[in-house]
Amino acid sequence: MSTDTDDAAPADRNVFGEPLEPCCTDPATGALRDGHCRALERDPGRHEVCAVVTEEFLEFSQRRGNDLITPREHLDFPGLSDGDRWCLCVPRWVEAREAGVAPPVVLAATNEDVLDEIDRETLDAYAYEGGERVDGDDGEDGNSGDADTA
Repeated sequence: MSTDTDDAAPADRNVFGEPLEPCCTDPATGALRDGHCRALERDPGRHEVCAVVTEEFLEFSQRRGNDLITPREHLDFPGLSDGDRWCLCVPRWVEAREAGVAPPVVLAATNEDVLDEIDRETLDAYAYEGGERVDGDDGEDGNSGDADTA
C-alpha cells in the first residue's frame, strides 16, 4: 500500500504489475483526486478498482446508500451516469459482483492491491474491452470523481 505522499505515487502498480494508468481525469477520480485508483493507508474505502459504471450498478449502489448519480456541487462532483469511469471501493465492487451487477473493470488502471481481495481470473472475466479514454471531453465514458464510498 502506498503512503499518502505524492513521492510514493509512481510506485503504484496495476494488476499486470505495470505502472498504474489513470482511470479518469475530468473530473479527477481517486482518493487523491489525481485520476488514479491508488492504494492509500488513509483510504479505508479502498478506491482501487477502476470501473466503467453501468446504470444497473449505479442504481444498486444508490439502493445500498451510496448515491453516485446525484451531482454535489459542494464536492465538485457532477454525478455519474452509464459509461463513466470511476475508482470504486473494493468491497462495493465485490458486493456488486455477488449481486450480479458488477461493472466492467479497466485492468490497466486498477491497483494491484485489489488482488488481495479479488483474484486475477475474476478481474479478467470483468475486463473492460472499450477505448482507453480517461477524460470526460467526448461524453463517451468519462466522468469520474470520488464522492462517498462507492
